Amino acid sequence: QVQLVESGGGLVQAGGSLRLSCAVSGSTFSIKTMGWYRQAPGNQRELVAGIVMRGSTNYADSVKGRFTISIDSAKNTVYLQMSSLKPEDTAVYYCKAVWSDYGSVSWGQGTQVTVSS
Repeated sequence: QVQLVESGGGLVQAGGSLRLSCAVSGSTFSIKTMGWYRQAPGNQRELVAGIVMRGSTNYADSVKGRFTISIDSAKNTVYLQMSSLKPEDTAVYYCKAVWSDYGSVSWGQGTQVTVSS
């Protein structure tokens, strides 16, 4: 099993920055990919940023150049550094792990990010 706990959300003004953290525990050796997703009210959950454990990353077009996903293996933590935040970035942000040879999936509980104009 893999367990995920997000933190770092909050209220920030447009143009500001936040760093989200996802603490990972359990069978961390079996993780294949990690990702940050977000869901705004009335919208589907969407991929924001993903990272393969060997290091390659991908981003939604809406956040390219503003958000950065990274991993601190020593701390078993995945980060999402968010800069130049916009009101449309307001959402609940979730951390996701894909692990094991069977493609098992774990989600965190989510952390609210609110960007005021």
